[in-house]
Amino acid sequence: MLIYPIGFLMGILSGLAIGGGTLLVPALVILMHIPQHTAQGVCLASFIPTALVAVITHLRQKNVDLKLALSLMIGALAGAFIGSTLANHVDPSLLRKIFGVFLLCMGVYEFFSTPPKKG
Repeated sequence: MLIYPIGFLMGILSGLAIGGGTLLVPALVILMHIPQHTAQGVCLASFIPTALVAVITHLRQKNVDLKLALSLMIGALAGAFIGSTLANHVDPSLLRKIFGVFLLCMGVYEFFSTPPKKG
């Protein structure tokens, strides 16, 4: 029953806009022994309800610039279609490596980045 704590942590990270997939995909692949393509698909499907709850919460707090969000959605939809099509044609071991390099790059960026100054 390891899937419930994994899902709970993914929900918290999604609500914080950190990205539950950074936890969910590796957890499903490493801990649950689920194939990479399946883990990514499950992650994307589980993202819909968690994102919906987070968006509603942020809308209530007036933290969403709707014009900016709608503009981003246009490119995001096209990118999601192209990315998912490419992912389905990539070998799972290569996909794991690409995902790992992405996470490593994001970790290095976050480690060395400085927070923006307020004011």
